[in-house]
Amino acid sequence: MSFLSITYLVLYFSVLILLAVYGAHRFLMVYLYYKYKRRRTAPKGESTPVTWPVVTIQLPVYNEQYVVERLIATVCKISYPPDRLEIQVLDDSTDETTAIANAAVERHRSEGVDIQYIHRTERKGFKAGALEEGLEKARGEFIAIFDADFIPPEDILKRTIPGFADGTTAMIQTRWDHLNRRYSLLTQVQAIMLDGHFVMEHGARHRSGRFFNFNGTAGIWRRSSIDAAGGWQHDTLTEDLDLSYRAQLMGQQFLFLEDVVSPAELPVEINAFKSQQHRWAKGSIQTARKLLPTVLRSELPFRVKLEATLHLTNNIAYLLMLMLSVLMFPSIVIRVREGWISSFWIDLPFLLAATVSISTFYICSQREVSPQHWLGRIKYLPFLMSIGIGICVNNSKAVLEALTGYWTEFQRTPKFGITDRRGRRQWMSYHSTRTWLPALELLLAFHFGLLIYYTAVNKIFSSIPFLLLFFAGYLYVGIGSLWPNPRPLLDPDMQGKE
Repeated sequence: MSFLSITYLVLYFSVLILLAVYGAHRFLMVYLYYKYKRRRTAPKGESTPVTWPVVTIQLPVYNEQYVVERLIATVCKISYPPDRLEIQVLDDSTDETTAIANAAVERHRSEGVDIQYIHRTERKGFKAGALEEGLEKARGEFIAIFDADFIPPEDILKRTIPGFADGTTAMIQTRWDHLNRRYSLLTQVQAIMLDGHFVMEHGARHRSGRFFNFNGTAGIWRRSSIDAAGGWQHDTLTEDLDLSYRAQLMGQQFLFLEDVVSPAELPVEINAFKSQQHRWAKGSIQTARKLLPTVLRSELPFRVKLEATLHLTNNIAYLLMLMLSVLMFPSIVIRVREGWISSFWIDLPFLLAATVSISTFYICSQREVSPQHWLGRIKYLPFLMSIGIGICVNNSKAVLEALTGYWTEFQRTPKFGITDRRGRRQWMSYHSTRTWLPALELLLAFHFGLLIYYTAVNKIFSSIPFLLLFFAGYLYVGIGSLWPNPRPLLDPDMQGKE
């Protein structure tokens, strides 16, 4: 066997082993969740304080013409003593959103709502910069933040603010729900992904004493905690993750309220989804570069350091998946030529470790989120894994940009206010920037199509189910990126029903 062949095989199995490590991390989250499940998260303070503290609600928006009016109207209906509540619309928009938001603010202000419209012409620091500027003008002891695609429930403050009564809690995060879960295959998959993040990851991390993060929206901060942790900083694309880790490194306590739910709109178009994923992946690696050395040098328990490392570097798995995609074909060809057909059984445990861990993770999360309907959602797991593979080109680019220090501007995720077919015209007004990524995604789909044929000819049938996941994922994401068509799966009257 040549040196090049040996190198290929060593690289291939090294990547498989690393992916299995991140797969095992999923099992760890499931284990921790159920181990500490009885340690329920609930506010420690009084359910009804004698005096409600002053709260400032911040609404950062940027070119959100289809949802900004809904957001403002919803927040103005939140049940809280009017003299103890102020609302800030932090608008960085450059389109029709400015006029829509300003008019909505004036209308609600005339009705007696304490609401301010703050518009920046320069987007210094992007969302973090807007939050920072709003904070300078805020009078609230507590700061609640909602992105443009959210519809917070009326009682959200009355259910969360008591959690600060013990004086130790710095931030409270609520769980996201999904307004348009059943709109399409893509939204079904996203909903399951986010459910896993909030229920399994947040639940496991919080209850077991590990670090977890504010998700940028649908959460409330103690203002003094933001200041003590160094405030909003602009050197990462995930200012929420960055601030969360800086605060917890100082010993600040966070609270996750799984039973308090804030509905939001999921991206219905694949390029919007990719933009969101790119920002999250790049920002997490930027945060890892910035703060992981501090985490590792700290006096935190080893278990906390280990979990924080896996948490902050988790998106490197996408880069590993892309490497696996490239190395898989040569690895198979080399072993076929060397007559090592039996060696393919070595791959199986690693591949199963990745797929079974993901399946277990999301099945368990759906059982917790929806005990009545989780069985009906299992059918989406193959699509979830395929789409997760399909976006690895997009997310690998994000990871490499973060690792090399390549800076890009904050890319918004378009929100369309779409929950049924009637909203499709709104989507048409936003045009995604064309990139070379779909060409590479389709090339990889072709690559795996050839590989499936090659394995079938050589009777390596055990590999074909896994190869189909790669083929379908790259094909779906590549075609969807070039010809996006966010068409609903179901009748609009069925939205929100199971």
